[in-house]
Amino acid sequence: MTTRTRQYIYQALAVLGLAATWYFNIRFSKQYGGFAFTNFLTDSCATNAACSIASDVSVAALAFLFWSYHESKRIAMRFWWIYAVLTFMVALAFAFPLYLFMRERHMTANAQQA
Repeated sequence: MTTRTRQYIYQALAVLGLAATWYFNIRFSKQYGGFAFTNFLTDSCATNAACSIASDVSVAALAFLFWSYHESKRIAMRFWWIYAVLTFMVALAFAFPLYLFMRERHMTANAQQA
């Protein structure tokens, strides 16, 4: 698979992650008349299945942040903190593929300079 193909896939996944999560976030906000974080946390564990998914995503987010922080340092990729903010303020499903896209671009640019 070429670098360009990987970049397109990561971009598509970022857009999909943004659209899918925010579709439900907007519906949640309409349901409660605004975005109340306490209601969001309560609803995320409304059922055992929802709590399982919330736990799964939380651990995956922490693993992503740990890995991406060290990977960013290793490859000298700046602005790692943006992906941490996006993970919590937008969605892991958006931040992770966006990071992978930007990482791919960064590594391609560095390879061309070498």
